[in-house]
Amino acid sequence: MITSVESLIEELIAVGTDIVARGLALASGGNLSARIDDDTFVVTGSGTWLDRLTPADFSVMSLSGQVLDGSQHPSSEWKLHQRSYLVRPDVNAVVHVHPQHAVLLNALGHEVRLITLDHAYYVRSVGATPYYPNGSDELAASAAEQAERHDCVIMGHHGCSALGDSVSMAFRRALNLEEAATATYRALLLGDTDTTFPADALSALHHA
Repeated sequence: MITSVESLIEELIAVGTDIVARGLALASGGNLSARIDDDTFVVTGSGTWLDRLTPADFSVMSLSGQVLDGSQHPSSEWKLHQRSYLVRPDVNAVVHVHPQHAVLLNALGHEVRLITLDHAYYVRSVGATPYYPNGSDELAASAAEQAERHDCVIMGHHGCSALGDSVSMAFRRALNLEEAATATYRALLLGDTDTTFPADALSALHHA
């Protein structure tokens, strides 16, 4: 593996540790990836725990779906990452986690509301898919379709993916998506069903 790949893996290992510490994934839930170049990406291996990752736990894959180096057993969700990269050439990292509040709100039929400036700036908008089995073509295709328009996608009864131009940005979006979901949950407990970040200010952020 070349130095740039090693550097990406180091970033993903650090993020994996932080993800579990913050409760965004449990045990072997969740998976991470980063684009290496126009044709290849690195993704966590099957069954890996995000807070116990080592360089040997990563697979280097082509965007056509071939394992090129590293672990010969990539995450069962590798297609989720692959297809997101195919439809979003501007995306260089995908963080897929299983955050409790975002998944719960979606399962109950509530939209995750963007309430704070950080939610509006980082999350921007939230896509959603129905439930599909993990690792399935249907899950990968539906998530990629949502990723064409959204940087954060909730997969029904499953988890969420956050996309970014860097590992850091993808992780920031994942954090802010779950914080927005937690804020929405608390607002619902208080009886509030419609408070959101001001629409005109949100539009201004997107066009800045």
